Amino acid sequence: MKKVKAFIFDLDGVIVDTAKYHYLAWKKIANQLDIDFTHEHNELLKGVSRVRSLDIILELGKIEASQQDKNNWLIQKNEDYLSYLVDMDESEILPGVMPVLKYLKANHQKIALGSASKNARPILEKTGILDYFDAIVDGNDVSNAKPDPEVFIRAAQLLGASNEDSIVFEDSVAGVQAANIAHMKSIGIGEKSVLHEANHIFHDFTSIETSFIDQLINN
Repeated sequence: MKKVKAFIFDLDGVIVDTAKYHYLAWKKIANQLDIDFTHEHNELLKGVSRVRSLDIILELGKIEASQQDKNNWLIQKNEDYLSYLVDMDESEILPGVMPVLKYLKANHQKIALGSASKNARPILEKTGILDYFDAIVDGNDVSNAKPDPEVFIRAAQLLGASNEDSIVFEDSVAGVQAANIAHMKSIGIGEKSVLHEANHIFHDFTSIETSFIDQLINN
């Protein structure tokens, strides 16, 4: 009989590519403030909270702002971001993710979402995969941003698993560091040059074979 482990997935850039919508929403605000905000700059926001993301953008433009202005921009950013998600469906799920989720379910493994996103539930609903997750911990449930491991630790607790029996799939440096700090197994999804701190690295989920999943379960 196979062991039961906790498999914890980040959302943006791991399950769905909503990073492009975050970029468009942030760029709109940056343009209003005459800040040159590029795709390279957007990489600085990966795995970072909305509040910290805005601070980074303002720092790029050397702009000081009142808390009221910041609050207004944060609301605008979220409203613009949500408007991009209206037409979202299962086609937004990244290649190779569904076979992995289905294999984990078929083998009675525990699955959780551990994301900084405050819109995780509606995204999972729109893409039709909410039922695959036994627990969801998102930006509404935690107070500390990655690399603080709070989001992953809470997810493991909800699944009734120890940290050592938890496996995290992440596309950001901060997320990989959070998993490592929590003594969980970190699986980087993306570029080796960026995610070199992860225990294992794959370009995307199409590179992950069932034999590797079996190895994660049984080791």
